[in-house]
Amino acid sequence: MEDIPKAPDARTLRETALAHLARFATTELGLRQVLERRIRRWGTRAMHAGMAAEEVEAISQGLKPAIEDTVHAMSGLGAVDDAGFARSRALSLTRTGRSRRAVAAHLATKGVDQDTTRAALDESLGERSDENASRAELAAALVLARKRRLGPFRRDDRPDEDPMKALAVFARNGFSRDVAQSALDMDLEEAEDRIFEFRSL
Repeated sequence: MEDIPKAPDARTLRETALAHLARFATTELGLRQVLERRIRRWGTRAMHAGMAAEEVEAISQGLKPAIEDTVHAMSGLGAVDDAGFARSRALSLTRTGRSRRAVAAHLATKGVDQDTTRAALDESLGERSDENASRAELAAALVLARKRRLGPFRRDDRPDEDPMKALAVFARNGFSRDVAQSALDMDLEEAEDRIFEFRSL
C-alpha cells in the first residue's frame, strides 16, 4: 500500500499560490480555483493510498479558511489584482479581435465583477459612448475580419462572400450590425491603417 501523502497546509497553499502567480496573471477567483485543485489532487492521491473519503472530505473542508487567507494575502500584496487583470485582458483581447461584449463575458468567467469589468473596459478602450471606444470596437472587428478573410481582407481568388454569413460571423463574436457592416465595407488600406493605429496605442 502506498504511503498516504501529507495534506496541504497554509504554508504549502501559499507556496502553490506564489508558484502560480510567478507564471500567470489571475483573479482572486482564479487563484482560489488553483488552490482548490491542489487540495483535490491531494485528496485523490490520499484516497488511492487508502485514506477514507470522509477523512479526505473533512480535511479538505478544514482547509477552506487557509485558501481564503492565502487569496486575501496575495491580494493584499498586490500579486492578485482583479482590476489590473481586467484592464490588461480587455486590451489584449480587443487587439486579437474580440468585441467589447465578448471581453465582458470572458472577464465574467474569470470572476471579475460587473463594476470592475465596466471600469476596465472604459479605461482600456474608452467609455462606451465616446469616439475612442467606437474606434477600438471597429479595430477589433477589422482584426476579426482579417483572421476570417472577410470584407476588405477577402481573397480575390475566392467566390463572393454571402453578406448574411459574413454578418453572422461578427454577430457570433459580439459585434453590432453597424460595426460589422462598417468593417465589411471598408477599403483594405484604411482597414490595415486602423488596425495598425489601434495596436500601436
